This record gives sequence, structure tokens and C-alpha cells, in this order.
Amino acid sequence: MGKFNKQKLNKRAFIMLMIFLVLGFGTAVLRLGYLQIIMGDELRQKAVDQQLGDITVSAKRGDIYDRNGKVLAQSASVWKLIMAPIYIKTDEQRQYVTNGLAEIFGYDEEEKNDLFEKTDRDTYYVTIESKIESDVREEILTFLDEMEEKTFKVYDGETQKYNDEKLNSNVLYLQDDYKRYYPYGDLASAVIGFTGSDDQGLSGLEIQYDEELRGKPGRTVSAINAIGINMPFQYEQNVEPEDGYSIVTTIDETIQSICEKYLKEAIETYQVANRAAAIAMNPSTGEIYAIAVEGGYDLNDPYTIANEETAAEIEALPEEEQDQAYSDALQQQWRNKAVSDVYYPGSVFKPIVASMVLEEGLVDENTKFYCDNATITVSGIDIHCHIYWPGSGNQHGEQNIVQALWNSCNPALVQMGQIAGVDTFWEYYQAFGFSEKTGVDLPGESEDIFFDHEMTELDLAVSSFGQGFAVTPMQMITAISAIANGGYLMQPYIVKEIVDSDGNIVETTTPTVKRQVISKEVSEQLNEILYGNVNEGGATNGYVAGYEVAGKTGTSEKLNDNKDHIASFCGYAPYDDPQIVMLLYFDSPRGVLYHGSTVAAPVFASIMEEVLPYLEVERHYTEEELENIDTTANTYIGLSIDEATSKVEEDGFEAVVKGSGSTVIAQVPESGTKIPNSGKVVLYTDDASKEETVTVPDFSGLTVTEASRKAAEYNLNISITGATNVYNSVVQTQSIDSGKEVSPGTVVTLTFVGAGIGD
Repeated sequence: MGKFNKQKLNKRAFIMLMIFLVLGFGTAVLRLGYLQIIMGDELRQKAVDQQLGDITVSAKRGDIYDRNGKVLAQSASVWKLIMAPIYIKTDEQRQYVTNGLAEIFGYDEEEKNDLFEKTDRDTYYVTIESKIESDVREEILTFLDEMEEKTFKVYDGETQKYNDEKLNSNVLYLQDDYKRYYPYGDLASAVIGFTGSDDQGLSGLEIQYDEELRGKPGRTVSAINAIGINMPFQYEQNVEPEDGYSIVTTIDETIQSICEKYLKEAIETYQVANRAAAIAMNPSTGEIYAIAVEGGYDLNDPYTIANEETAAEIEALPEEEQDQAYSDALQQQWRNKAVSDVYYPGSVFKPIVASMVLEEGLVDENTKFYCDNATITVSGIDIHCHIYWPGSGNQHGEQNIVQALWNSCNPALVQMGQIAGVDTFWEYYQAFGFSEKTGVDLPGESEDIFFDHEMTELDLAVSSFGQGFAVTPMQMITAISAIANGGYLMQPYIVKEIVDSDGNIVETTTPTVKRQVISKEVSEQLNEILYGNVNEGGATNGYVAGYEVAGKTGTSEKLNDNKDHIASFCGYAPYDDPQIVMLLYFDSPRGVLYHGSTVAAPVFASIMEEVLPYLEVERHYTEEELENIDTTANTYIGLSIDEATSKVEEDGFEAVVKGSGSTVIAQVPESGTKIPNSGKVVLYTDDASKEETVTVPDFSGLTVTEASRKAAEYNLNISITGATNVYNSVVQTQSIDSGKEVSPGTVVTLTFVGAGIGD
């Protein structure tokens, strides 16, 4: 019995052993299958990762040029510092690397602690810093040289001893990188835009053409040995980066700079509360020469609030409100007011309404319009002209279409709208492109805001003088361009060419006609009317001596608590063969002046005074204009008094001698300075006489004759600019503030505007 039981137990033990063996083998088979089938791809990738090093190589972002090849945005070589913390074995090594890099980059304690944590990661690739400049790179290279010589005590588990070891040479290395630079700082900031830390476009052309500009990054894949050392001779594969394409814009840096200069001055002069914008383009091609938006910001530092007043207001807010205010201010700063904002166009829209009734043959130059008591009543609502004042008796009376546009008469335009009717008005509103985006190649373009219901007679009346609906400045200038260029609605564009890194043209933009809106005959008729408007009508402050400028002013009311206004002007030259059209608008001027005629038109004239000669548009002076042309002073230094006096008079100036010497040692104005005909040249003959000064008087509000007399009284020269072609023009600004002490003969530039001009 005992023997039987023993055999039975042995048999059971054998069976149990076999069961355990089968289960164990089965588990091993299942585990092996799981690893090979389920986890196979992941494990193979881990093995590859341990044996291969993969480094991304940045592509160079393409440049952005103006139309003449000036660089507006470019990428320059910088470096990226990479750490492979998997090679760091001890806390001593971690601390050494942390301390060395923290000193180079000027880290505070929090940043230093973050870096220390990064040194403990089990990875081959951690970016420490990007966009490293040359001077910092040199500091890093010095630190790497020191690190190569540094030894550390590292415990060896097999020998159970501490050995002197150096850090793996791959623990830190520099990788080529690129940084975006904007050579002109804040120039055309709303157009160019900027990139993020990853070189991806975030606004403007940088985001609009990001795919073309950014290129394709490359890769370097190489073998790594058991201790992590790169072995490129055993295996290495390079995929070269592809540089991004560059873009050549239609922007002209010179025109852009001129526009921005005068916008900045006007913002302060007219106390403009909500920024301003200007667009300059070729009306015949749609090429945009400039888009100036004030205030702009430094493209090299886009996250700093450029407006000091706004920055101070944010700083004064409670801490919990500052983040939101800062974010809102940045969004406003980056916003392109010329394409993303809409505004009431006001009287600048009136030529569009005139073109409707002329094109349809509904009116001609004999048709009469009436402005009785500067009021017209529509659907029981009184609509006033801009000259209306209760009890004044102001009115334009009977007018034809020419006079109505020159007077910018609201009742007359309401009558034109009534003659056209709702259907015709809407047809031309669409034809001129107001119901659709222009398609300009910039991000964030807005659409118009028009009535969301069927137009009533009152809606039509208000719309006829540019109120009640809102359009973008880009839509408005494109529509006026159609009037200027013979009747064609052009596609506006800002990139003319895309080129590769070798300069080969990849893509070219050509002028595109969307449709013909009005006939050439009506275009020419309106050009004549708007030319007369600048010379004889309500837009005389847009006059530029020697150039045949056409244009229209606009003043619209904003429906806000401050009862603000939009002051605008759109003009072009020469009127019979326009080379450039420009729209300016000022959002909420809060000074004494707020009309388009007294705010926007003078700025237009100042800009065109420089831009038209730059574009080599030929000047044609009238005899009256020739009398007021400034002449360049020659040098008279070194001549005797008699010689100098004679030469000054030959040049058409009056000589004023100061001092008791016999030879001219200095002169005011200096050689090369422009001074008016019959102006004064002060000749100094000794050092003592050079100390004499005169006080600049206040010329504001004076007529040309009055200003000339006062200048002579103070022994000063005046250079006259602005609207001197009208009888009631007066000085609006002077280049040197009153009360300042200057040398006799100094030239003070006076800008004249037509007094009492509205709208």
C-alpha cells in the first residue's frame, strides 16, 4: 500500500511538473508573440533610436523685398544649443552643466532650476536656447572647451570604484539656426508682419505667404555606438534643407516711408484718437505702393506695446486686468486698419453715386439739383448739408452735377440717389466691388457692412452721401481707381514675384481687370470734375503746385458716445493719366479741426509733394506758380562783400550783410537750401555777428501776404506749401515753433490751408 501511494505521488508530481512546464512555455510563447507582433514596431523603433541619431536641420526662410530690391525682411544665421542629457551620469555633472549655461544666459533661480531638471532626462535631444547670436555663441564655445578638459568622479558598479571621466562630447552642441530680422524696424509693420519663435508666420505677408517662405527642413541621421558617440563614418544620411522662396512686393520703401512720416505728424497735430491709415497704389495696375498704418510697431519686437500712452494705461490697471488689456492692445497694434477695419466713407463715396447717374444717362451737366436751406426731407426725416447751421440761411441753392460735387452737397447727392433708385444704386454698389472682398493678398480682410434688409427710401438717401454703410479703405480706393483709370475695377495686389534662392522667378502676378464698371467717357468726365474740385472746389487743400491733382474729401460721423468723425481724402495725379492714387483716413481726430478737407487733404498734399517728383511725374507750373517757386542758394563764403552781394542779387535774392569784416565767413541759409524768390541771404563777415538771433513769430492764421510781411519784418525767409491757390488760404502749421531763437535768414516752412472749407 505504501509503495502504491509513493508511485501515485510521483505520478502526480510528474503531471504537475508537466503542467507547469507547458504553462511556462506557453506564457513565454505568448509573450514572445506579443513582443514580436503587437510591440514589434515600437521595439524596433526604440532599437533604431538607440542606434541612430536624428537631427533636424532648419531651412532658411525666404526674404521679403520691396519693388526695388530693398530687403524688408530677412533670415540671418544664428544658432541653437542642444543638450543630450542621457550622457550625464552624476549630479556633479548636472550641476556643472547647469551652472555654466545659467551664467552664459543670465538665468534667474527659477530658470536655473528648470535647466537642472532638464539635465536628468533620458533623451538625446533637448533644446536649451534658440536664436543665439555670435557673441553668445563664442561664450558657449569657450565653455565647451573648458568642459572637454574637466574630469568628474564616476562610480563604476563592476569595479566598485570611482573613476575620473570626462563628459561625453555630445552632451552639448550647437546647431545651425536662423533668426528673422526686419532692417527697417516699424516700416510697413501692418503689411510685412512677423514670425514666431519657430519661424512660422504670424501676421501680414509672413503668414499670408508662409508656405512659400518657410522652405522645408532637412535631416541628418547617423549611427550611435553603445556609449552614445556619433559614428558618421559607419552610417550617415543627410537630407538637405530646402530654402524658402523669397517674395518681391509692390511696396516702394521710399513711398512707404514718406506716407508714414506725414501720418505720424498728423496723428499728433490733429489729436487722432483711433489711429490712421493711408494706401497708395497704381490705379491702372492695382499694384500697391504703400500701406501705412499708425501707430505701427517694431517688427523686431512685436510683443512690446509701441504706444507709450497705452502701455502706461495698462501698467496703471489692477494686476488681474493687465493680461487681458495687454492682449487686447497687442491685437489692436497688429491689426491692419487699411484692410481689416471698416468705416463710413462719407463724401469720398459721392463720385461713385455721380458715376451711376452719368453712366445710366439719367443726368447730364445741365440737370439741376437744389439745396434749399441746406436741408432735404426724406420719409419725414430732415437731412442736412454740411453747411447747415440753424438760422444761418446757408444753402447751395441751384447746382449742376459739377457744382454739387465741388460743394459736396448732401441734398444734391440725395437727389442723385433718388434719380438712380434702389435697384440701380445696388447694381453699381456691387459693380464697384463694395459687396465683396477685394481679394488683396493680405490676411484678415473684412467685408462691407450694408443694410441687412431691403433698402428703404431713407436708406437710399443716407447711403447717397456715404453714411449708413461701412466699407474697408481697400474697397474704397479700388473703387475710386476705377473712376480714375477709365472705368476698370482692378484686382489690388502686393506681391509681384516669387523667386527661388537662386533668383529664378517661380511665379509672377500680372494686373487683373475684374470688370469694366463705367465707360471711358464717364471716367474722363468725372476726372475733369474732381480735378476742378482740387483747384476751385472744396478740395483745394489737396492742391500740389505744378501737378494736376484730382480728389474728393470726406467727413463722416461715427455713431459713438464721443460723436467722433472720420476725416478722409482720396486723390490721384495727374488727373488725365493717373500714375498714383492715394486714400488717407483719420479715425477720430479730436482737435479743433476734424474735417477731411482740413485734416486729410493737407496731409495728402504734403505726401504728394514728395512722392510725385520721386515717381518722375513731370511738373507743369502755371505762371503764377512759377513766381512762388523756391530757388537753391549758392555758396558765397570766401567772397568779398561786394562780390558776394553782387552774386546774391544775380541769383535773385536780397543780401543782408552782418559784421565789420571784409570777407564772408558764413551765410544763412546755407548753400543748397531752398529759399523763395526775392528771399534774404544773410552774409556774416566776423564771428561776433554770427551770435545775433531773431525770435520766430507765430504765423498761424495769416494769409500769404501777411506771412510774407511778417517774415520780412523779422529778417526770416518763408517757404510756402499747401493750398495757396485759393484766396482765403491761411497758415495752418509752421516748421519752426514760434518763440524759438534762430539766425536771421533762417527758412521757416509754412503750410497753408483753405480757411472755412468744410467736409
